[in-house]
Amino acid sequence: MTCTVVHDVVTSNGVLMEDTYDWYAQDKAGNVWYFGEDTKAYDDNGNVSTEGSWEAGVDGATAGYIMWANPLAHINETYQQEFYAGVAEDKAKVLGGGITVSVPYGLFTDCIEIKEWTPLEPGIFGYKYYKAGIGEVRSITPHEGETSELISISN
Repeated sequence: MTCTVVHDVVTSNGVLMEDTYDWYAQDKAGNVWYFGEDTKAYDDNGNVSTEGSWEAGVDGATAGYIMWANPLAHINETYQQEFYAGVAEDKAKVLGGGITVSVPYGLFTDCIEIKEWTPLEPGIFGYKYYKAGIGEVRSITPHEGETSELISISN
């Protein structure tokens, strides 16, 4: 499969917090796979961490599903999004669909809601909202008080 690279930049009050390249590919059935990420996280002192970076096929890391071709057929089914032992072990579950999400980029109807967590951080979870043909439009991590919203799309 050929991967598409998504450049994800996180800022807070204009300060760069994270700069990541994620690798995705879609199989013939329509499932979207996650093949890894090259991530750089910045702390308040300007120090850079690449913790969490991984690549499928390297050092035992394996790709996982980011989105099923038919997510509503998998409601409440736990699945692996990524796996690199001790580094990236995210799991997810589709909670439902038909959700309307408003973000700076626009209003999206008929979105899918997914709950995510990792056994590496017990008790911490997040919610992501996806729109068909767009991808992730909002992410909420209640424990950390963080929300990310789609503000632009460029090719």
